[in-house]
Amino acid sequence: MPMTRRVIGENHEGTLKIRWTYAETLYKDPDATLDDLREAMTTLEETAPISRRVLGSAHPVTEGIEDELRHALAALRARESS
Repeated sequence: MPMTRRVIGENHEGTLKIRWTYAETLYKDPDATLDDLREAMTTLEETAPISRRVLGSAHPVTEGIEDELRHALAALRARESS
């Protein structure tokens, strides 16, 4: 991701989608560690406001990132309580 962020920029829709996919892959992995789940949350928490600012809150990418954030939070809470 660092190269993508450097080449096309932090605010590019492609960068936002890559970060979204990265976070989703981390937290949906059945072998994900707590650190993986936390990294997924951090990535989505950083990406959501950028997406809202750049694309708008009604954009499908923004809505998808925010939905993924809710799912990742639920996965993290479930893991922390087990």
